[in-house]
Amino acid sequence: MSEIFGFDAFSPREIADRVEQIGVQKARLSVRSLFMLGTLAGGFIALGALFYTLVISDQNLSFAWQRLLGGTVFSLGLVMVVIAGAELFTGNNLLVMAWADGRIHFREVLRNWVIVFSSNFLGALFVVALVILSNHPAMNHEAIAQQYIKIAQTKSNLPFAQAFFSGILCNVLVCLAVWMAQAGRSVMDKVVVVVFPISAFVAAGFEHCIANMYFIPLGYLLNLQAAQPVSAESLHWSGLLNNLLPVVLGNLCGGSVLVALVYYVIYKKPVSVSN
Repeated sequence: MSEIFGFDAFSPREIADRVEQIGVQKARLSVRSLFMLGTLAGGFIALGALFYTLVISDQNLSFAWQRLLGGTVFSLGLVMVVIAGAELFTGNNLLVMAWADGRIHFREVLRNWVIVFSSNFLGALFVVALVILSNHPAMNHEAIAQQYIKIAQTKSNLPFAQAFFSGILCNVLVCLAVWMAQAGRSVMDKVVVVVFPISAFVAAGFEHCIANMYFIPLGYLLNLQAAQPVSAESLHWSGLLNNLLPVVLGNLCGGSVLVALVYYVIYKKPVSVSN
């Protein structure tokens, strides 16, 4: 059936089968494997965020070019997750498809999410420490450091509703990128289909909880070192929770409901035939 799509790609129905089978495998990975792969994913997304910040700190670029180029290079993070292999909380929202089809228990989904979310956070913080120690933010006359502080300040003060709906839109695009990557048979296939959705969500300014685990702590730490720090009222550690709570809820809704459950209903849900 896949040949009708050309280029030897898997069809959408075949993608649904693959995503479900992968979900079963992910749900039953050992704690050690999940934790280590989750730590890698947090680090990979942080490296993509580092690349993004480097680009948008260049004030010679117009707004549109900053967003476009920044979003494109941010794709590095998910490309490494998909190609090198890692466990990313937002992408693993697709496990809901295997649960909805009765292939795994919901407690297995929760186990995966809790371990992966925690280890993603650890991986992101590990890169934060490396970036601080490397003095990377001092590049371009500390324009990079100032950009991190600005990003952290903006994210920490988002209204709950804005962060929630931005999180929904973000993870619809992230999970579609992961979904479409399953259509490809080669590395280049997977890279191409990842770049466009990820660059779109980044350019549009949507909220990704794992990226924010890197952006916000790093911005706070750099602000403490700044010659003219931003006031504590607008940049406080409580802002991390203020951001992550609505963004995580939005990411879960976008990935689990608007992608995983929608495709489950389309391709996997049994259709009753009335007499």
